[in-house]
Formats: sequence, C-alpha cells, structure tokens
Amino acid sequence: MHRIFTTSVASVHPLYVAKLERKGRTRAELHEVIEWLTGFDESQLTQHLEAGTTFEDFFAAADLNPQVALITGSVCGVRVEDVQDPLMQKIRYLDKLVDELAKGKAMEKVLREPRTPGVLPQQG
Repeated sequence: MHRIFTTSVASVHPLYVAKLERKGRTRAELHEVIEWLTGFDESQLTQHLEAGTTFEDFFAAADLNPQVALITGSVCGVRVEDVQDPLMQKIRYLDKLVDELAKGKAMEKVLREPRTPGVLPQQG
C-alpha cells in the first residue's frame, strides 16, 4: 500500500493552496476543481479536512465526475490514464487538475467543459 493512501487530505491541501497561490490562482479555484472531481461541496470538503480524512476514505466517499476519463497527461512523469491502481489514479487525477490550474489553464479547460461551436460559455 502506498503511504499517500493513508495520508490525510488536510495535510496535502495547504501544499496545493500554496502551489496555486504562487501561480496567481486561488483557494476557491482549488475547491471548485475538487468539487468537480469528487462531488464534495465546500461544507463537505471542510468536514473532510477537519476530520483528517485519508485519501483512501476521501475518494471512497467521493462521487467521481463521469468526465474523469478526459483527464489525460503526465504528473511526475507518469501518465494518469496508465495508472493501474484505481485509488492512485484518482489521486493522480487531482494532482493533474492542480497542475493544470497552476500552469494557468482556463477553468473551463481544467473542468473539461464541452464546447458547443458558436456558443459562449455561461458566465456565473
């Protein structure tokens, strides 16, 4: 078993926030990405952070977005679509989304929002 599985999400969360804030992104954007991936709203995420939920339990309780298969590419030299362990793949999905935010990708692209030709994205 990987050590990250039993690591609390709360112990990694500040590292994600710091990485994103260094790149001009916000905690709110991080939480938007986490909600898109896991289905956890702000209050549910806060409960998991305060409870010290492990990555294993966090993703076990998550309702993964059906669009996760659209998350592709490498994180730390590993292609997320090739990760064999289902839990490790979910953790890598989160890492990949955080990386994309940090690299300045538009939120619509990070969240894999389908584009309809000739239609502008909804503002809100």
